[in-house]
Amino acid sequence: MSSTWQLNEKSKGELKATVNGETWTKAQDKAFKKLAQKVNLPGFRKGQAPLNMVKKHVGKQNILMEAIDEVAGEALMNGVKEHELQMIARPELGVEKIDENEVVLTFAITVKPEVTLGEYKNLDVKKDKVKVTAKEVEEEAAKLQEKFAELVVKEEGEAVENGDTAVIDFEGFKDDVPFEGGKGESYPLVIGSGSFIPGFEEQLVGMKANETKDINVTFPAEYQAAELAGQPVVFKVTVHEIKKKELPALDDELVKQAEIKDVETLEAYKEYLKKQLTEAKTNQAEEKYTNDILTKICENSKVEIPQIMIDDETDRLVNDFAQRLQSQGFSLDQFKQITGQSQEAIRAELGKDAEQKVNVRLVLEAIAAKEGIEVSDEEVEAEYTKLAENYHMEVEKIKELLDHNAIAYDLEIRKAMDLVKA
Repeated sequence: MSSTWQLNEKSKGELKATVNGETWTKAQDKAFKKLAQKVNLPGFRKGQAPLNMVKKHVGKQNILMEAIDEVAGEALMNGVKEHELQMIARPELGVEKIDENEVVLTFAITVKPEVTLGEYKNLDVKKDKVKVTAKEVEEEAAKLQEKFAELVVKEEGEAVENGDTAVIDFEGFKDDVPFEGGKGESYPLVIGSGSFIPGFEEQLVGMKANETKDINVTFPAEYQAAELAGQPVVFKVTVHEIKKKELPALDDELVKQAEIKDVETLEAYKEYLKKQLTEAKTNQAEEKYTNDILTKICENSKVEIPQIMIDDETDRLVNDFAQRLQSQGFSLDQFKQITGQSQEAIRAELGKDAEQKVNVRLVLEAIAAKEGIEVSDEEVEAEYTKLAENYHMEVEKIKELLDHNAIAYDLEIRKAMDLVKA
């Protein structure tokens, strides 16, 4: 066997393998025997007919095509090894030439793309300084008042204001005809929440209890119900009751209701909030710093990403998204109905992240290779132990769920990331 490799654009290329001589002859013999077992000629027991008759019945072309199956796998593996190819997708098999003397096979292969690294050390990227102001602490503390706020019915004659909860009956009409899903009774709507069609809540402001009003709105163009998308409609709305929030005093007693460990006073609560905000801002600054560095090293590097890698990563992101929805009690189909987004729109949106993630991964892999970064078995074992502790599981169970090579790869990428951040 012999082979040649021609790399084309975006990591797509052609591996051409020639199989001849004894290897090809034996493949044809094996193919003929396999086909002959299925031949049943009149007047002869199965498997007892003369070979020349069987061969004539089977046909030379069928033998040659069957023989391809005998050599294609080995030809591919030999060519991949000879040219040190890293395939990232199933190759497409073609036949350029075939006769009893030799067969020339072609394999359309997509390989892992080469990365041309730019500067990735000593980058001019600064980490944001973390500062928590007194105003931010006060704003966060005010959320505790919101949490324990009570809704009280407004007095007769008082009108709906932004932030109030209006208990309403409503029914929607398109061209004076009620439409499906457009009716509700005693619905508590928080004004300013943006939970209804744009323009709906604003028109409730100023209404009083027991008042009825026609509200004119237009459905968004991307609304999931096609018959309503972009259409003007009228809602007949009656306000039954108006409730406003009454905030409790922000004091030691309110803090005690929050039941936070070792936090009993307002002063202690504000210190607790300052610590929480500082930690959150520190994490945000670190995440932004990491993303800024990754953006920089990717801009400094050059790589042509095959579409199949982006598609595979998009598939993974869509599956992850569907699983997150499921953990919250929703299905992907329900999400599409609620948001009016199609499967294609969701994939397109996630596809933007997919391309970026693949780019980052390829660049970090190239850095790890260039820097000779290695991961020892001891480091992998330590990571298994750490994961077992974090998830409160047995180490052996973690090993069943996570492959050794996957753990080693993650550690390698982490080391490369630590290197560029150093």
